[in-house]
Amino acid sequence: MTTIIMRTTTRVVVPIILVVAVSLFVEGHNLPGGGFIAGVLTTTAFVVVYVAFGLDFLERGVLGREVEPGKTPSRDRVVAAYRRLFAVGLALAVGSGLVPLVLGYPFLSQSYVVLEGIPIYHHLEVASALAFDFGVYCVVVGGLLTILSVVGAE
Repeated sequence: MTTIIMRTTTRVVVPIILVVAVSLFVEGHNLPGGGFIAGVLTTTAFVVVYVAFGLDFLERGVLGREVEPGKTPSRDRVVAAYRRLFAVGLALAVGSGLVPLVLGYPFLSQSYVVLEGIPIYHHLEVASALAFDFGVYCVVVGGLLTILSVVGAE
């Protein structure tokens, strides 16, 4: 059982961690950061929620998965979901590197598109590296949550 201080601190800190993770993810193709560090920070936020509120709250309240009231989520089902996220991320990262090969460019070549008329920003540069970064993000989140679930079950 955690204290009220831990739960209150979690409610304040987790949104801040997630905003920083999103910021680092979006800046990753132009500045240091990207999928890896955003994935680590997202996993950190999930771990803090898990420690403060438990696996049941993390599964139902944060990840939106159906859990029967009063029953603990099946460890195998939870780990399988994280492994699927890992696999999808790996496929996306590898696929984003192979697409340039199909088009006759070197592996992991990058390009960008400028989107005009975006509210607030007016124009936005979207790099193809964003797909690779998102794949890395999914690999990191899926991998770390799989490790934490398996180790936490011990």
